[in-house]
Amino acid sequence: MELLDSLPTLLKSFWYIAIPTSLIFLIQTVITFSGLDVADGFDTDFNADVHDGDFQLFSLRNLINFLLGFSWTGISFYATFGEKPVFLIITSFVVGVLFVLLFFFVIKQVQKLAEDNSFKITNTLNKTAEVYLTIPEKKTGKGKIMISVNGAFHELEAMTEQDRIPSGSSVKVVRIENNNLLIVETL
Repeated sequence: MELLDSLPTLLKSFWYIAIPTSLIFLIQTVITFSGLDVADGFDTDFNADVHDGDFQLFSLRNLINFLLGFSWTGISFYATFGEKPVFLIITSFVVGVLFVLLFFFVIKQVQKLAEDNSFKITNTLNKTAEVYLTIPEKKTGKGKIMISVNGAFHELEAMTEQDRIPSGSSVKVVRIENNNLLIVETL
């Protein structure tokens, strides 16, 4: 590390933080994208509930993200703010915090991809729908309804215990029979 010995102390400090931090970040990235399920190895008693119980403010991954932003900002802007070390350190600190917030935002977006939005007939209970094919009276036959569940429209078979319900009428799902047949009533 003779190259670093000739540098000013502040710039040398940024490099000493940046090199190991970058290596650890690369290892974490390879582990993440290779699908290995490895924890940070740094557990804390403090869980900062920032809109999500899964996000820990103080973790090894967030420390690495902070130090990565902090050190590389210090190296990048040293020529610009070298005479003002306090301003350089404050700028580096702010960028480090922004790296942690950016990581949190990316993780939140990835977690949204894991949501289960598959159709479950039980999600139709107490929802309103529109009759697509006329529903005969008092369970003498089946009709069809169009219902929106999780933002997607589904055409499902329905019966009623009331009088005949014509196409275009609004109905409410009151029961499910045999896991596939909706019992509806007019609104």
